[in-house]
Amino acid sequence: MNVQHTRTGYLYALSLGTGLLVWELVAGQFSRVVLSPPSAVVTHLYLHTRSLELPTLLFYSLGHTLLGYALAVAVGVPIGFLMGRSERAFVMFDPVVNALYSIPTVAFVPFVVVWFGLFFQARTALVFVMCVFDIMVTVTAGARNVERSLIDVGRSFGASRAMLFRKVLLPASLPFLFTALRIGMVRAVVAMITAELFFAAVNLGKYMQAAANRFDSAGLLAVLTILAVLGLLAQEGLKALEARLLPWHVRH
Repeated sequence: MNVQHTRTGYLYALSLGTGLLVWELVAGQFSRVVLSPPSAVVTHLYLHTRSLELPTLLFYSLGHTLLGYALAVAVGVPIGFLMGRSERAFVMFDPVVNALYSIPTVAFVPFVVVWFGLFFQARTALVFVMCVFDIMVTVTAGARNVERSLIDVGRSFGASRAMLFRKVLLPASLPFLFTALRIGMVRAVVAMITAELFFAAVNLGKYMQAAANRFDSAGLLAVLTILAVLGLLAQEGLKALEARLLPWHVRH
């Protein structure tokens, strides 16, 4: 297993290194105004991280992101389980959820502005809207995917509804639940910067706008790099937790 992990680490590093090399070579064919190379982006990140400007902006950006994501999980997971295990609830809510899910998220922006304004509450609401339906749909699919025979075995041993949920339904649905959390986290990162660009420009969104106004592609790419690393770290953290809690499911 250690050999497999080492090999995976090498391939991971090779993938990132190859991507950076291709980026450096392609950027060399253009002006730095059009596309800055990774070396210039790293320099920009170093200088503005050392001054604590970028870490401070990221810290404030994470406030509405984590709150919106937590609210989406708190709403999407229970409703997803309800729709997945109750045929009546599924028939009632599935058309509504699918109809709302098919609407582009940016179409909700005018309503968010009217209902919540342009500041923290609005940014939190947009993160919530961009996450909740992905989480809900994925959890619903997982709950409906639980084999009927597992439920029947639990009932044959006299398990109550609460015990069936805790001992059978929840463990069997955990792979889908982690998938929902990972998808929702990616959407939350996207929503974070979208909210800061669509509403009152603040934090990293304001930083991007200022960089665009002065044609500073290194500054723009620095923010995109931060978002990519943030999403990657969140994904890897959830994958590590999944591997720890579901060793029988995760492929090594």
